[in-house]
Amino acid sequence: MGDLRKSERILGLIDVLHKYTDEDHELTAREILDLLHEELEDKVEIHESAIKRDLKELEDSSYIELMVHNEKDGLPKYYSYQDRLFEIQELRLLMDAISSARFITKKDKENLLGKIKQLTSKSLASHLENQIHIEEYAIHEAKRVKYTVFTLHHAIHEKRVIRFNYGRYNIDKEFVLSNDGEPRELEPYALVWNNDYYYLIGKFEDMQNLLHLRVDRMLDVELTDQTFRLEEHFDISAYVKRVFQMFTGVEKDLKVRFKNGLINVIIDRFGKDVSIEKDGEDRFILRTKAIISDGLVGWMLNWGSDAEVIDPPELRDQIKEASKKLYELYHGEEGP
Repeated sequence: MGDLRKSERILGLIDVLHKYTDEDHELTAREILDLLHEELEDKVEIHESAIKRDLKELEDSSYIELMVHNEKDGLPKYYSYQDRLFEIQELRLLMDAISSARFITKKDKENLLGKIKQLTSKSLASHLENQIHIEEYAIHEAKRVKYTVFTLHHAIHEKRVIRFNYGRYNIDKEFVLSNDGEPRELEPYALVWNNDYYYLIGKFEDMQNLLHLRVDRMLDVELTDQTFRLEEHFDISAYVKRVFQMFTGVEKDLKVRFKNGLINVIIDRFGKDVSIEKDGEDRFILRTKAIISDGLVGWMLNWGSDAEVIDPPELRDQIKEASKKLYELYHGEEGP
């Protein structure tokens, strides 16, 4: 058997405390020594007296909060490490978010979940067994999305213009590049995770309005040397509230009459500060700004006769047309 340098021995000691102790699990110096030998596969010889001296140094150190429990003289001391960066409930939230994300492949999810479990003790990690079923439904492009997201975060932080290609699938499930396959340049403002997808919010230099793009449809993303200034008063939360189903369009003042039963739907969608006023005994009127788009039309149709658009007129006309087509589809001549 070989010998460990003191610094290596203390590092091993900290590793054992991190893995095997927490607020509900304490260890004596002898138990810590046995686990340390097990971790090192008995390749080195360590004496209990050395471990006790090391534990005393850790107890007196201001760099690690070692909990020492000794109820009565003559009984062995019990040691534990409890000052962890994440609470077990916070790790659970992280794991559930990763498990639910469509843009992460099943293999990457399992890898990430395994790493999260290493952020706590083995005993606490046993309570983090995944309760959300992981399906292999991740998008085909997910393997490169994580690298694209990293590049975009860097571009946003540095306020650097990006160059990229963008595309969509056609009816034959072929991915077709937009703009005749020519790269475009964009000022990236922010990233949003919405409806299980990452979206990049930004602006083309030749356009005034902001837009958002699906990150998994972006190819060959690279930073340019060109920088930009962020639009003044840009509020990402306000922008996302105005967008429905992540469709692009023109922003307009929106006025809608809803039945009272939908008040929680409106608060969930727009927040408690949104402007509403009572309209009779059983209805209220919503006033806000929104992106007029097919996504908003579809969202309004969800509520049927419980929601009536008052303004803008073009949105009212779009809903009329969509309702007419839906009626004709189900009340016209039966198909074959």
